[in-house]
Amino acid sequence: MTATPRRCYEPGHRPKFLVVVDETPECDRAVYFAARRAGRVGADVVLLAVAEAGDFEQWLGVSDVIRAEAAEEARDRAEAAAARVRSVAGVEPQLVVHEGVPSEEIVALIEADEDISLLVLAAGTGSDGPGPLVSSLAGKSAGSFAVPIAIVPGHLSDRDIDTLS
Repeated sequence: MTATPRRCYEPGHRPKFLVVVDETPECDRAVYFAARRAGRVGADVVLLAVAEAGDFEQWLGVSDVIRAEAAEEARDRAEAAAARVRSVAGVEPQLVVHEGVPSEEIVALIEADEDISLLVLAAGTGSDGPGPLVSSLAGKSAGSFAVPIAIVPGHLSDRDIDTLS
């Protein structure tokens, strides 16, 4: 992966912490950590919600309705996370809603926004592993990723995160 040079600390720029907002229970841990850290260091928070692209063509007339509903659900998740960021740190987050494959949309957004300086993910606590995003992004591609990846353990409480951020 050829990374777009980061400009987040140049004059006229600010670092941004990117959080992927999904329906997993641990997502709030990433949102909370990013908000606390951003508030402390003067960074911005970008919340990315992805409406996963499915194979809707088989449904012909309803594909547009299904896509619109998925986009609305993604927007609702982003809005709820934005309210959490505001309440935790008083930071006004940037909301981004895309349609596609989450891992691909994350990479595309990081490439497009040269101020993103950190990707914040939360690891699941279940027996099936840390979750698909953590596994795919922090696994085999981590060595060539464009920005550092912070993985917040999903079991940490707000108080635990407060002491770390």
